[in-house]
Formats: sequence, structure tokens, C-alpha cells
Amino acid sequence: MENQVENKYDYQGNPPSFTWASISEYCAGRLPSLKPPSFTEKKHMLNPFPPILLISRKQWAFIMVAFVAWTWDAFDFFSVSLTATLIAKDLGVSVKDITWGITLVLMLRSVGAVIFGIAGDKWGRKWPFIVNCGLFVVLELGTGFVKTYDQFLGVRALFGIAMGGIYGNCAATALDDCPVEARGIISGFLQQGYAFGYLLCVVFNRAITYNTSHGWRALFWFGAAPPVLIILWRMMLPETDTFQAQKHLEKEQIETGNGGGFFHNGKKAFGTYWLMFIYLVLLMAGMNFMSHGSQDLFPTLLTAQLGFSADRSTVTNSVANLGAIAGGIFVGHMSEFTGRRLSIMICCVFGGALIYPWAFVHNSGINAGVFFLQFFVQGAWGVIPIHISELSPPNFRSFIVGTAYQLGNLASSASSTIESKIGENFPLTNAAGEKVHGKYNYGKVMAIFMGCVFGYVLLITFIGPERRNANLLSSEVDRELGVSQYKFDQEKEAALYNEDVEAGHDKPTTEHTDSK
Repeated sequence: MENQVENKYDYQGNPPSFTWASISEYCAGRLPSLKPPSFTEKKHMLNPFPPILLISRKQWAFIMVAFVAWTWDAFDFFSVSLTATLIAKDLGVSVKDITWGITLVLMLRSVGAVIFGIAGDKWGRKWPFIVNCGLFVVLELGTGFVKTYDQFLGVRALFGIAMGGIYGNCAATALDDCPVEARGIISGFLQQGYAFGYLLCVVFNRAITYNTSHGWRALFWFGAAPPVLIILWRMMLPETDTFQAQKHLEKEQIETGNGGGFFHNGKKAFGTYWLMFIYLVLLMAGMNFMSHGSQDLFPTLLTAQLGFSADRSTVTNSVANLGAIAGGIFVGHMSEFTGRRLSIMICCVFGGALIYPWAFVHNSGINAGVFFLQFFVQGAWGVIPIHISELSPPNFRSFIVGTAYQLGNLASSASSTIESKIGENFPLTNAAGEKVHGKYNYGKVMAIFMGCVFGYVLLITFIGPERRNANLLSSEVDRELGVSQYKFDQEKEAALYNEDVEAGHDKPTTEHTDSK
């Protein structure tokens, strides 16, 4: 039994092989590996409710605290975007200067992903998560008290580090112990916390900023309060079972001479997963270009090109985010049946088909166009948390997931600049056919950009790997859903049971069924 477990948890895997035979075999398998299981065999997976019912109350607590933290991360970020004009006026600078604060956040996210990712994998999902949320409290309060532009940039730079640290630990917290059949729908649910955070920011910005004497500062002071509740909530929860079992197995390997310490394992993991990490960064760059390319310049299109009022623009942007939430949850769940890669590729195809009505329909039908385009953009995103978690080394999953995501975000931070540069080639004209200074056909610009992005993501997803339903405690790929989850749960229980016994507990805290 011990030898079998030891072999099973050779979680470092094998380094990539660059022999012609290996490359040919891999390339030949790209198309056949997209084929989903037969409908008759897996039709029970189409109903999302049975998988959801498998989630225990403790697992729901992990999922919801991660979702709320990721939601508030988005709320904090968009607080600057929605109040940029007011902040600029108060600090005596231009709006362009304030947007540099947004860019600074995007640039420093990767630093936070590395710091908190390593902390989450070494010391657990709990306390790095709590420290991260504590920084949110301090920095949100600090933003509301800044008096100069330099102070604003300093606080937002630190916030970028805090913001970059939360994604990896949120994904690990939500998905570590999630039943394998429910991973897809929970992945989509978790990811759309970002769209939900934007909606909340829109609502509270209208309710607070324009109805208090402190204006935009009051929005940031309000934003510091919910993370306190998130911290208290997370403090009442333990570490995830998967993290505890992983640490027990690492301890067991060290004692038997089959493994080293945390950083020794990190060096070994890098030697195995370096190519996978590069792929994940390239994938996440495309995904972030898809998201930013369809969102960042769209409010400008509505107001500057189409002349929408603030209220009408808010409604259209809210409809877009509702489409995003629906798409993320639906496609995330369907990826359990169709597969991760095929789901993303289908979203790219349908998203590409919707570019025209999204970018060029300017009447009341624009809401339908933006709803369905964001349905497929964020539908593809709904697959991402679990897809990249399954492709990451289990003992460094928080670090790899968070860092790959934020490096991709860094690469895509120039989306608005690229679209603006392209836009200079498509100036708007008035009724007399004369060019209108400073106004461009943003719809055409975004259509060209998104066409290229959808093509890129389609291609890189096709050539990439997939480990759907991989055991998050080892690198083994579990293809048989029901059986693998049962075995997985038994192995986690066995590891935790052994840890209890070694700690000297008279009555182990974990139930154990002898499988010998």
C-alpha cells in the first residue's frame, strides 16, 4: 500500500521531451483529444444540480469566501476607473495622469502573484489570504486619504501588489476540495466574481460618490469595510484538506529520502513544468487580451462615438456583465462534458461570429450584441481557473496559477493603447464628410482587434495540453469521473488519518476506511 501511494504521488511528473517521436505523437493527438465522451455515457453531467449537491457545507464555505474576496478585488480595482475624473479634479492632475495609477496596478500585479503565490503554497491557503485581505483594508483607506498625486501613485502601486496576490489563493481555496464533477461550474462561478465586482462598484459608486460630501473618497472608505468581514470569515475556516494532505505527503517523502524541502521541490518542479508555465503565460495573455480588448474601450465607444448618456451607457455595460456572469457559469459547467480546450475554442468561434453585431449595431439591439459577445468571452474565461489549476504542479498551484494569470494580464495591459493607435487610422467624419478631430471609429478598431485575439486564443488552445479532471493532489490524470473522485477522497482521508496518528491523537479527526 505504501509503495503504491508513493508511486502515485510522484507529483513532479516527467520533464518535457523534445525528441521527434514525442513531438510527432503530441501533435497527432491535438485533434483527436478534442473529442468529448459519448453523449449516452456522460449525459448525466449536463444537469448541474447533482454535481452541486455533492459539495459539502465546508466546501461551500471555501468556495464562497474565495468568490467574495475575488469580487471585492474587482470592486477595489474598478473604483479608480469609475471615479478617475473626480480624482483628477481633486488632485489637480489630468485624467491621463490618474490612468497611470491603473497601469501601475496592472504592472505590479505579477509581484504580488509571486509573493503570495509562494506563501500560499508553502504556508497554506489561509494566512496568506488573510494578510492579503488585510492589505486591501489598509490600502483602500489610504487611497481615500491621499492629498497629493505622488501619494496616490504610491498607494496604488502597493495595491497592485496586493491585488496580484489574491487570484491564485482564491482559485486554490475554492477548487482544492471541490468534487471533481462540480469543478467546471464552480470554476465559472468563481471567475465571474470579477464581473459581479464591477456591477457592485457601479451600484455603490452611484449611491455613495454623488450623495456624500466626501465624494470619491467615501467610496474607497466604504470599500475598506467588507474585507474586514472576509478576514473574519476566513479565520473561522481551516486549511483545505488537499493542502494538508499535500504537506503530509511531502513530509513523508522527506522522511523516506524521496523528496526535499519546499524550495528543493520548487527547483525540481521548475525543471519539469517550465514549458507548461510558458504555455500558460501565452494562454493567459490571449485570454486577457480578449477580456480587455472587448471591455476597456467599449465605454468610450458608447459615449464618444454613439453619444450615449451616462445612464444609458451604465445600462449597456451592466447588460454586458450579466452576459459575462451567465456565460462563465454555463460554459464552465459544460466544460465537464465537452472538455476544457474544446469549450474555449467553441467560445472563440461563436465570439468571432458575434463581432459584427457587437461592434456595428448601434440601435437598441446593441444590448443583445454586447450580452452574447460577453457571454462567450467570459464563457471561455469560466473554464480558465480549473483548466490552469489542472495543468499546474499540485504543490505550487497557487504560485503558478496566480503568476501565469498576472503575467498574462501584464502583457495585455497595452490593449487600450493598441486599440487607440489602430483607431487613428479610422477617424469619424461629420455630415459634410470632414474628419472630426479626436474621434475615431472605435467599433471598427475593436472589431479588427478582437478578430485577431479570437484567432490567437483559438490556435493556442488547440495546440495546448489538457488534463481534465486531474487529481489536484498529484499529477495523475483521472479520466473516470466517479471512480477517480472516490479514490481521490479515500487517499486524502488516508493521508490526513496518518497525520492525525503521527500527531498523537487518540481519536483521529478524520474518518478512515482501511483500503488494504
